[in-house]
Amino acid sequence: MKSAFREWIDSVAFAVVAATLIRFFFFEAFTIPTPSMESSLMVGDYLFVSKLHYGIRTPKTPLQVPLTHQKIWGTNIPSYLDWINLPVFRLPGFGKPQSGEAIVFNVPDFPDDGNAPLDLRTYYIKRCIGVPGDVVEIRDMQVFLNGKAMKNPLRMQNQYELTTAQPLDKSFFDQYHITPEYSNDFDYLAEKTDSVTSKRVYVYLVSTSPEHVQSMLQSKAILSAVAATKREKGKPFYKQAQDGSFHGELSQFIPDSFGWNSDWFGPLTVPKEGWTIPLTARNIDLYGMVIRDYEGYRRKDGTSSVVIQGDKVTIDGKVVTSYTFRQDYYFLMGDNRHNSEDCRFWGFVPFDHVVGKAVFVWMSLAPAKGLFNGKIRWDRIFRTID
Repeated sequence: MKSAFREWIDSVAFAVVAATLIRFFFFEAFTIPTPSMESSLMVGDYLFVSKLHYGIRTPKTPLQVPLTHQKIWGTNIPSYLDWINLPVFRLPGFGKPQSGEAIVFNVPDFPDDGNAPLDLRTYYIKRCIGVPGDVVEIRDMQVFLNGKAMKNPLRMQNQYELTTAQPLDKSFFDQYHITPEYSNDFDYLAEKTDSVTSKRVYVYLVSTSPEHVQSMLQSKAILSAVAATKREKGKPFYKQAQDGSFHGELSQFIPDSFGWNSDWFGPLTVPKEGWTIPLTARNIDLYGMVIRDYEGYRRKDGTSSVVIQGDKVTIDGKVVTSYTFRQDYYFLMGDNRHNSEDCRFWGFVPFDHVVGKAVFVWMSLAPAKGLFNGKIRWDRIFRTID
């Protein structure tokens, strides 16, 4: 007959195994740490991600502590051993990612991850814009897909500069679900004298939706609201930062000679499995990084066997003048368009980096509020993700 302690151990072991299997085969819980998807998804939202929709991805790194990711809870100790690295396969799913869906994925190029295996790289969530074969373009902040204006997400945000007649308190921003841009405080960026009225005014930088801006303008405290960080056409990413914009935009994906930025971008074709391109100088600039880093060409020491020197590309020591892609790619963006690092900055998301589809929010906690002072956002619990 089993002792009570043995029964307790067996119960814990069963729970861990069951939770691990559910996490691997069906759903995984994630939390939203940054405002890049606001206000569709808020900081403090807890959500479930379905791995069934796009197919279960087999683990690359099997030697992991169960129910962990990267680190053992509360420590900086790695929760895995990279002694075994398996090839990644994907089981059949309900379908492929579609434009407009919120997708969780492993970030292709995140500096803090170092040489972490693919399945243990940092998780991001963004909205799918372009699927394989699509042509993505951004004109004056509006996304165009295959030449047609794309319907914007219902709760999409941009940055606005608010000019107010008096300092605003936190309750004003809470009313519109606005989180701080740079700190835990809602400090105004500037206090100045209006050139027309000679009265003191205060300037704030906020990320919010056009609908909220119209609502705020009904308040006597708000004098004006203008798009704050609208980028100029033809001004590349790096020059925007040199000009002293609120957010320095440094792209490692698009050369500055293209003159693209986060508001004027493309047109750019999203690579598709089986698509063949000539390796012209322009295509090397646009797709060379993809071929080098994500197409699976690796030496025994783990480094890429693709070498790019000017207008010449060699793979495994052989010069190639055209290239056929070996997997599908996706172009993703955050709904908080001026406060999101996404494919505009670091390039396409390979399909083997896709984890699953975000399906619903099961809990939402406001980070800056107390437990008995609005901590739980009841209106967001069990909300499906559109």
